[in-house]
Amino acid sequence: MIKKQDFYINGQWVAPKVARDYQVIDPASEEPCAVISLGDQADTDAAVGAAKAALPAWKAADPAERIAAVERIAEIYARRGEEMAQAISLEMGAPIDLARKNQFGAGVYHIANFIAAAKDFPWVHPLGDGTPGAMIAHEAVGVVGLITPWNWPMNQVTLKVIPAILAGCTMVLKPSEESPLSSLLFAEILDEAGLPPGVFNLVNGDGAGVGTQLSTHPDVEMISFTGSTRAGRAISKAAAETLKRVTLELGGKGANLVFADADDEAVARGVKHCFQNSGQSCNAPTRMLVERSAYDRAVEIARKTAEETKVASPREEGKHIGPVVNKSQFEKIQGLIEKGVAEGAKLVFGGPGRPENLNRGFYVRPTVFADCTPDMTIMNEEIFGPVLSIMPFDSEDQAIEVANATPYGLTNYVQSGDGARRNRLARALHSGMVEMNGEDRGAGAPFGGVGSSGRAREGGRWGIEEFCDVKSISGWAE
Repeated sequence: MIKKQDFYINGQWVAPKVARDYQVIDPASEEPCAVISLGDQADTDAAVGAAKAALPAWKAADPAERIAAVERIAEIYARRGEEMAQAISLEMGAPIDLARKNQFGAGVYHIANFIAAAKDFPWVHPLGDGTPGAMIAHEAVGVVGLITPWNWPMNQVTLKVIPAILAGCTMVLKPSEESPLSSLLFAEILDEAGLPPGVFNLVNGDGAGVGTQLSTHPDVEMISFTGSTRAGRAISKAAAETLKRVTLELGGKGANLVFADADDEAVARGVKHCFQNSGQSCNAPTRMLVERSAYDRAVEIARKTAEETKVASPREEGKHIGPVVNKSQFEKIQGLIEKGVAEGAKLVFGGPGRPENLNRGFYVRPTVFADCTPDMTIMNEEIFGPVLSIMPFDSEDQAIEVANATPYGLTNYVQSGDGARRNRLARALHSGMVEMNGEDRGAGAPFGGVGSSGRAREGGRWGIEEFCDVKSISGWAE
């Protein structure tokens, strides 16, 4: 049993003020794999106090010093990659190959992009021609609270911690209590990198405890949160009294529009993307809308792809999906699959229950529904499991209408060989991101949505801007 009950505050590992042990459950075995502590108000206050004390010096530090610190973090993070992958695989069930390549790899990718963006960032720059002496400065917001989810631990931690460091902020990180081991290891990496005491602090806890304490703390200037839309609303309300900046990256219900002229791999690619990380991604393309002339073939390809999707232990190497994170998530997914059957969707593959070869662990059968209609629950609720819903469409306008008929607006997808159509749809779809023909977003591109998906913009230059206040200056001496 791993025991990690200390918090990282003011450059030191410290015991909690009050012992509140919490068991981390291995989703593959349903057994405890680690013990951490949940913080109390005194722990949160200590961490915020350390961040507040460290702020003036770190905010005033030359950007080159902050960039150098992140470059040291990048080197140590890369060196401890196998440890990080193993921690993520254990705590939230990511298959080890996925943990190495995608989960750990996301941190490498984001850190590198932030370093590149910071080197070109306009910390102080002229307002523009014809305005002599008018300058714009980007300055650290202050002490920030960072609240991250369990599903892509290092993806979200690096998208928050690294730009906050580069902007000159000091911070308190509250990782998910479901997947804290990777963040505790990340704290070790930052400690080894030699950040000044108090710049980075970590207190484990749950949303009702440390999450609320950070959201309401008078010395915290900003909350950056990734998680459910329900929790995002609660954080916004809690933070309102102290007029904090709140940035939210929330849920999604992405539509994948597949036209008859799409490439041969479009459908299989969409199914695999939906099932990646056991479907536990806010940007998963969970609604597949297919042009009617290509519909029957698409359903068969989706069925075949699901049939070929292996479900196995996260400790096993290879391309497969693992369990979902915990019992409540497993039960929620089971209930939504049953709801899809009850509401008349055609079950093409999968269905309720565990895969036949697995009788323990929170494993979900890869599931495909066809003949769905826009009013069905599975077409509207974020399932957060390996469940795909497919429906036909007859026109481009209908596809746009169905895709946009959701309060979410994170990522939508388009598969078509017609460039003009792709460009039209990219502008017509109501979302913060549109990915087309399997092309990933560019390095340093912002990640974020609209509507109930929140309006954060994380990554690259935009990610650094999130942690900056803009100051207007006049009379600057030339």
